[in-house]
Amino acid sequence: MIFRKPSAARKHFSLLAVTLALLGGTALSPTLAHAQDAAPGMPSALVPPSLSSAQVVRATLPNGLKVVIVPNRLAPVVTTEINYLVGSAEVPEGFPGTAHALEHMMFRGSKGLDKDQLAAIGTRLGGSYNADTTEDVTQYFYTAQAQDLPVLLKIEALRMNGLTLSEADWEKERGAIEQEVARDLSSPAYRYLEQLQGILFAGTPYEHDALGTRPSFDKTTAADLRDFYQKWYGPNNAVLVIVGDINPVSTLQLVQDTFADIPRKDLPQRHKVTPVAPPAKTLTLSTDYPVGFATLAFPMAGSSSSDFATADILSDVLSSQRGALYDLVPQGKALYAGFEYAPKKEAGFGLALAAFPKGADASGPMNAMKAVLEKIRKEGVPAELVEAAKQKEIAQLQFSANSVSGLASIWSNALAFQNLDSPGDLVAAYQAVTPKAVNDLAAKLLDPAHAVSAILTPEASGKAVSGKGFGGAESFATTPDKPVKLPQWAEKALAKLEEPKPTPLPAVSTLSNGIKLIVWPSHVSHTIQLSGQIRQTPELQEPKGKEGVHSLTEALFSYGTTQHDRLAFQKALDDVPAWEDAGGNFSLQVLTPDFEKGVELLAENELHPAFPEKDFTVVRTQLAQAQAGELVSPGHLFDKAIKAAILPETDPTQRDATPESIMSITRDDVLHYYQSAWRPDLTTIVVTGDITPEKAQAVLEKAFGSWKAEGATPNVNLPTVPLSKTSRATVPDKSSVQNDVVLAETLGLTAQNPNHFLLQLGNEVLGGGLFSSRLYRDMRVKTGYVYSVSSSFDWGRTRGAYTVNYGADPDKVGKAQSVVMKDLKAMQSAPPTAEELSLAKASLLRSLPLARASLGRIAAQYLYLEDLGLPLDNADRGAKVYYKATGAEVQAAFRKWIRPDDLAVIVKGPTPTW
Repeated sequence: MIFRKPSAARKHFSLLAVTLALLGGTALSPTLAHAQDAAPGMPSALVPPSLSSAQVVRATLPNGLKVVIVPNRLAPVVTTEINYLVGSAEVPEGFPGTAHALEHMMFRGSKGLDKDQLAAIGTRLGGSYNADTTEDVTQYFYTAQAQDLPVLLKIEALRMNGLTLSEADWEKERGAIEQEVARDLSSPAYRYLEQLQGILFAGTPYEHDALGTRPSFDKTTAADLRDFYQKWYGPNNAVLVIVGDINPVSTLQLVQDTFADIPRKDLPQRHKVTPVAPPAKTLTLSTDYPVGFATLAFPMAGSSSSDFATADILSDVLSSQRGALYDLVPQGKALYAGFEYAPKKEAGFGLALAAFPKGADASGPMNAMKAVLEKIRKEGVPAELVEAAKQKEIAQLQFSANSVSGLASIWSNALAFQNLDSPGDLVAAYQAVTPKAVNDLAAKLLDPAHAVSAILTPEASGKAVSGKGFGGAESFATTPDKPVKLPQWAEKALAKLEEPKPTPLPAVSTLSNGIKLIVWPSHVSHTIQLSGQIRQTPELQEPKGKEGVHSLTEALFSYGTTQHDRLAFQKALDDVPAWEDAGGNFSLQVLTPDFEKGVELLAENELHPAFPEKDFTVVRTQLAQAQAGELVSPGHLFDKAIKAAILPETDPTQRDATPESIMSITRDDVLHYYQSAWRPDLTTIVVTGDITPEKAQAVLEKAFGSWKAEGATPNVNLPTVPLSKTSRATVPDKSSVQNDVVLAETLGLTAQNPNHFLLQLGNEVLGGGLFSSRLYRDMRVKTGYVYSVSSSFDWGRTRGAYTVNYGADPDKVGKAQSVVMKDLKAMQSAPPTAEELSLAKASLLRSLPLARASLGRIAAQYLYLEDLGLPLDNADRGAKVYYKATGAEVQAAFRKWIRPDDLAVIVKGPTPTW
């Protein structure tokens, strides 16, 4: 749906989730993302072969390169992840960003592969490629079609042995990386974590984040980077992980043939990381978030420590929804409360957080959080929560094989960060964890004498900073101005565009009550995943004056059922174990033998929510408090300005919940809304994993078959909208000196129109192809007006929209807009060049299998198509259009449907210079 508001009940909590996701700085957090622990008595045989030495080929080449090859038949896709065992902890003093800078320069070309060729190959592969730098490890990863593995390995071998590292290239990349630093340092979450790291790891190589600083980059030379590269980037300081639909024996031979001639290096001695717990300290920071955060940070063990398993279990217990910390939420003492463990290789920290409303006193949630942690430090945690955490963690190991790239990441983390032989080796460590060990560690770590407390206070604006955002994709590539001649080895593999082959369709059936069931069997693990959605449009279904009832209803699903109260229901899930979420969008993850039990609990929650009166009152107040901050936040005002610019004033999506409308909602309003908006005849369920269609249908019919639709089917289709006209709007945001800019317009077609495929293909040329796009070339590479730019289509059943997004300094907003207009009109006045069209086709067609390389992505794709009313073979239909399309057809589609002169311009930030 175009510009539909996200659920406010989940929205302010997602801000915290975003903050927690940033805990690794510029790095991937070297945890297994809650995929590690074990239950007593659970046999090691339950560890899937993909996480142990079974069916895995591993070798160390004579030059020292460690290789791990893990077969996975989920899709015809492969991921390569090469881990150099060096990061910012080994950089010269005063140059904290050296490792990060070198990471960027690895995309600037090497002997036998210049930067333009590398960029062109990356586009033709149609996959995804990126890198990250941590304090301990620098990782480079590619995901592409399995048949292209020789190309991926050739790229990595050339970069390992002969990086160009010219001063001219570094001069160009220095500006890009300094813009990245400015963007990240502008994030309140990043600024907080940077200060926190400096306190907790003072006097150690971890004191400075891996990102780097402007002053250090200003004085860094190409010679400095070459020295670091020559010292550390050798085969005997690297671990290569390959996961995918490959033959492991022939793949090992290919690796040997590709890397064997690269000489090993004499590695320098590594710096020691021995942090000393700091004295207690308090920080205060202002943010532009809708809610505030009270936080407490404690030093903890690193991922290679013998205490890691115990520390991770302690973290799980502290973050459990059955735990005392989370209980602050239903008590009404915090909007959210939780705990997160952020281990680096040699040390780490734990972070307790409690969210509070904008304008509220932070001392309440801070003191409540301190009291909970102090009680745990003195009295320990319930033994049953320790055992539940261990059972769930080892069970979740089974899910690792359900994503090709995710499995590669888990192996890389185990070998590079945790000093393990395999991820499965964690099982024994977690089996050995006892409640006593957890309590002893809690008594040691949760010491207020060494806690760093912080208050992050939401404010309307603050001191001007450069840019917004934090983390995200790196931006290294350049875009050539003319066709690039590929090296012979790449030309042979990538030049020919193969006619697309159809993807097998899932099994589709309809339950007796109208639920549509889609099943995609896959036996890469003994797990089953379920994803469901009910077609709902709150803007049409919420009664007037009761805006917010949808969000309130959604929030109350986590408060138990008519059979189990909140804690009893969570215990039932832990006992399976199962991971479940109920609401308009619902999900379930279980091991294969537990599918029926998991579905029974999901159905109980979805069909019989309790909506308890006491919890209703607390949650309603929390939602109203959060919405008060949301309505005045720059991000919300920006979204509202975009909708106002292109949609009619009376459009349903213009409705906003207010604190007043939320507080006017009664429990009866919630019950009535639930009864009308939760309907089986508007529900689709997708089941993926280790199951047959027949079994899935039988289990779901038994659990959900009694659910009946009552009354007339509601209209959930938004009305069509007229073609928008040009306008300008500025949303002031004093917290930034850089502008976020959106150029937007509504369209005269939807995704049901076959022309939308031609538009998608043309957009790959214009702005969807990122590094290979015209907009990136003209706005970033040639002029430097922006750091990043993209364009995209947003499709709904009844409407469509087109947007261009970029960030620019105030004096460059108008100049950048002129480039957008020029490039858009050029798409209408002439066909894309043969080279551009070939690259765009290759990128789109070769990326299609990647959408099948994760069971989660497969389910999301089917639900998306159902929501739009499109056939499940829509990707194959698009592939046929892409393959046969001509440049003239793309030009005609852009001329017919895109209206450059009608684009509305919406800017958030300081007043732009037009």
